[in-house]
Amino acid sequence: MKPANKLLEQTGTTIFTVMSALSLQHGAINLGQGFPDTEGPADIVQAAAGALLDHRNQYPPLTGLPELKSAVAAANQRFYGLPIDPAAGVCVTSGATEAITACLMALLNPGDEAILIEPLYDTYLPVVKLLGATARLVRLEPPDWHLPRAELAAAFSPKTKLLLLNSPMNPTGKVFTADELGFIAGLLTQHDAYAVCDEVYEHLVFPPARHIPLMTLPGMAARSLRIGSAGKTFSLTGWKVGYISGPENLIALAAKAHQNLTFTTAPNLQRAVALGLAKPDDYFTALAGALMERRDILNTGLQRLGFLTLPADGSYFITADISPLRFPGDDVEFCRAITTQAGVAAIPVSAFYAATPPRNYVRFAFCKQPDILHEALARLQRWINATG
Repeated sequence: MKPANKLLEQTGTTIFTVMSALSLQHGAINLGQGFPDTEGPADIVQAAAGALLDHRNQYPPLTGLPELKSAVAAANQRFYGLPIDPAAGVCVTSGATEAITACLMALLNPGDEAILIEPLYDTYLPVVKLLGATARLVRLEPPDWHLPRAELAAAFSPKTKLLLLNSPMNPTGKVFTADELGFIAGLLTQHDAYAVCDEVYEHLVFPPARHIPLMTLPGMAARSLRIGSAGKTFSLTGWKVGYISGPENLIALAAKAHQNLTFTTAPNLQRAVALGLAKPDDYFTALAGALMERRDILNTGLQRLGFLTLPADGSYFITADISPLRFPGDDVEFCRAITTQAGVAAIPVSAFYAATPPRNYVRFAFCKQPDILHEALARLQRWINATG
């Protein structure tokens, strides 16, 4: 038989799938994969259920239902002052991962270079490679995850087509500062490059940090595609509803990619998300506040157990250094051990690097109910006592 796609053959099962399966097998508390353990807002769920019965279940428009596109545009204006055209400046996708792929397809040609920032979400690199482009990797270093400006500037070349920016960032929880974003914007302007902005955790930011879309900076609106996620904003990750905002010419290209990926997204879910995006400000404030309380529960508990925890200003995740525990193995072995022996699953941070990763960090998700977090900490405490 002739060989199939070599890149996909060489790509293993994601670490999230592996650790979630191991967690299920051993009855572990899953602090690995980033999904909440409670339902999203009842009115949004009810709206989706009711919309199934309104006799509008055939293909919706390619780029999304007008009511959702209008809601996305209104949210851009409301939260960030971005004047997005609801008709031509929004494309609804089947999840943010599809949106990322569609944006990269829209911009990259074989031979182009894309700048990616490590540690990175595991979808980015394979898609860049599948499109025949070359990834130039720039690494943030723990514990503070500061932007290495000289290294980033050196990564740009005449072949640079785009930079993929994830803020708030998975897995680090970093929220890029206004000063860092200004530096990035200057490089993009200097090298006439685009930005694909993965902002799925935009409403999960903890004071005093503040999310600033790169698109709001001078000169960036014309060269940026901004990605949002209903799954993250409304704690409904299984719905897989994402949206891209940007200039008409780039959205048109992303829509052509979307047409060849999924074509469209479930209409009842689109109608429900439109309702959600119109919620009052206190919903979004309360969402971040509740997550911050859970972050603090886990952070304090991990520190008490001997972990060194790193700053987490946004997202669902906190990174912990396992070095003080003197575990006789790397981060992958540690995560397997606590899953199978302690009954708590986490993700090794080395999975978020392309090569030569650090081996002493693990990622815990805190988007769980407080009693679940307390139980996970108790299980870890018993395991540490038994193995130490």
